[in-house]
Amino acid sequence: MKIAVTYENGDVFQHFGHTQQFKVYDVEGDKVVSSRVIDTNGTGHGALATLLGGLGVDTLICGGIGGGAQMALAQAGIKLYGGVSGSADEAVNALLAGNLGYDPDVHCDHHGEGHEGGHSCGNHEGGHSCGGHKCN
Repeated sequence: MKIAVTYENGDVFQHFGHTQQFKVYDVEGDKVVSSRVIDTNGTGHGALATLLGGLGVDTLICGGIGGGAQMALAQAGIKLYGGVSGSADEAVNALLAGNLGYDPDVHCDHHGEGHEGGHSCGNHEGGHSCGGHKCN
């Protein structure tokens, strides 16, 4: 199993399409055997599913995520655990232990509204409203 987490400063980044890094965990059985941080190199939204698929990722943990990206992940065969916040390492350990709290109906519904310059949902805690849009 290979798990990717949207990643920023040790935590689950809260907007899949704007993540600049993933932390990718190689898992054997129920144990993490290695992990590394991968830069997205400016790739965004649906194209990130292709990037993850190319890395052999089969599971994604993230904060908010739009419908188009969810469909791209499903088409790539990547299982989604969205609506997660906090430590990336703790989220992976919780998933492996079978007790990860996530939102099966996660979404990021502000697409098309236009962000003010430089706004990043990752600077906030999940489950909030920022600037009239909901980040997850």
